[in-house]
Amino acid sequence: MNPPTVERKLAAILSADVEGYSRLMGENEVATVRTLTAYREVMATLIRERRGRVVDASGDNLLAEFASVVDAVECAAEIQRELKSRNAQLPVPRRLEFRIGINLGDVIVEGERIYGDGVNIAARVEGLAEAGGISISGTVYDQVKNKLARAYEPLGEHVVKNILEPVRVYRVLLEPKPAGTGQGLARIVGRRSWRRATLSLGLVLFVVAGSVAAWSLYFRSRSPGFELPNKPSIAVLPFENMSGDAGQEYFSDGITEDLITGLSKLSGLFVIARNSVFAYKGKPVKPAQVSRELGVRYVLEGSVRKAGNRVRITAQLVDATTGYHLWAERYDRDLKDVFALQDEVSQKIVGVLAVKLTIPEKDRLGRTPTRNLEAYDYVLRGMEYQRRTTEEANADARKMFGKAVELDPDYAMAYAALGWSHLQAWQFQWSRDAETLQRAFELAQKAVARDDSLAGPYRLLSQVSLWQKEHARAIAQAERAVALAPNDADTYENLAEVLAWSGMAEEAIGYIKQAMRLNPRYPFFYSWTLGHALYLTGRSDDAIATLKKVLERNPNFVPAHAFLVVLYSEQGLEREARAEAAAASRLSPQASVESLRQIVPYKNQRDLDRFLAAMRKSGLK
Repeated sequence: MNPPTVERKLAAILSADVEGYSRLMGENEVATVRTLTAYREVMATLIRERRGRVVDASGDNLLAEFASVVDAVECAAEIQRELKSRNAQLPVPRRLEFRIGINLGDVIVEGERIYGDGVNIAARVEGLAEAGGISISGTVYDQVKNKLARAYEPLGEHVVKNILEPVRVYRVLLEPKPAGTGQGLARIVGRRSWRRATLSLGLVLFVVAGSVAAWSLYFRSRSPGFELPNKPSIAVLPFENMSGDAGQEYFSDGITEDLITGLSKLSGLFVIARNSVFAYKGKPVKPAQVSRELGVRYVLEGSVRKAGNRVRITAQLVDATTGYHLWAERYDRDLKDVFALQDEVSQKIVGVLAVKLTIPEKDRLGRTPTRNLEAYDYVLRGMEYQRRTTEEANADARKMFGKAVELDPDYAMAYAALGWSHLQAWQFQWSRDAETLQRAFELAQKAVARDDSLAGPYRLLSQVSLWQKEHARAIAQAERAVALAPNDADTYENLAEVLAWSGMAEEAIGYIKQAMRLNPRYPFFYSWTLGHALYLTGRSDDAIATLKKVLERNPNFVPAHAFLVVLYSEQGLEREARAEAAAASRLSPQASVESLRQIVPYKNQRDLDRFLAAMRKSGLK
């Protein structure tokens, strides 16, 4: 028995939907439906005039097919022109702006309906269009680029779900391409019109020179040393808490941090660290300013509204060098879908910026950290406490993380966060129990056993191994953290710190500078790590200047005082050395030469001897 035949054909597919349709319906359902009905009639008329056919029109979506790809593109342009004219007569909040995507591909025909990859790609391309704009696939561009008097802007390759090969995407510039370019310029140059042609060429050169000057001025105005990276660079600004409850601030901050963490796992991106972007929290700031100050091209901004079991997230991606909005969307979901929503936003960014993912990165990007929302909420609350770096807040954070582990014994991030609370207690000497460090190590191992794709647990393991003076193991774990999160500034700082203590200070300087680039508004301890490495490489003047900057930001940071004792003493500046020794003794009165010998984690004995000799000379017993 022969299988049933499937009818196929090649067609140009036009897919369209309304930007922000849910918001419009929520604000005025009757007016939105009335406008949508009128606009849909306009679109259907223009499609028929271009020999197309409306296949489906449900909700705010419209799907049409054309025998000619030229007709499809010209029809889309006519639709956008007509709707722009009609929108101009409406108040801005009531305007319906369609996004249109066009693909040329093979489709399956079943009665009046069409299916297949050709339709799916058209819908995906539509999602990359701006409101009121048109995007086309590479197959469409190849057919129309020399047939229509239009210009096109490449948007790169984009991954489409269930499609093996990335899809090339182009933006159609709706203003017709000016005549007289290319061969047209040669045609106007004759004996009777040479003066006019020369004048036109001069004007072109003037405009080009002006454009170059403007771009040159733009880049010169950036923060010193902040050239744009050679891959897509992005800053995720703190999402605004729209819940009307200041107590929900931790949740909007957590969403922001999760997005940063997720994007930081991707080697094809350059992602600014949390510390730097949160400097803008609660401040009115323009994307261009963020671009200049942090050295990035793209800025993601948005808001979060949490109410009961619902969450609403709005997000928009801006090219800060031009002010152009690449993508914007609003999501209304059940709270239980918050992780899928975060993944959807990340995937959208990856698609719009044409970031190519490795297979492990694709796997890591879509992982759900926990299925228990209450456990997730406890982790977010705990992180808020932990950042205060006080003994009391650390104890509160530990309670939050402990509850998260009880609720979800497989929640890797909860184990890691709990481990960090123990390490912090040991580092700040809130606990002098040797078991505190061991407990941090055990919790980090439990985190890795549950999810070995997270950088945080490996960074925690490397810190514990360092203070246990297991240097080779600490380096391997720190390098693993960097490999898992190649845009995480703290993983680079951590690797730099471990390398410096392990006798590899020159290498450490390169990594701490990378951390500082990813986190331009870096915390004070980045300067400490750099100052320590400069000290170890014999750059004493630079080390002194850097450690003094540490104390300007944190006068109570004992290691900076201690190493200034060494540096001043070696330079014969005894008065300055005594002053720093007094400050260190005041801040850490329990310290002794023997306690430092046990704690300071140098691998090389000569480095330890150098430090301890200066401590004895300063009067430490």
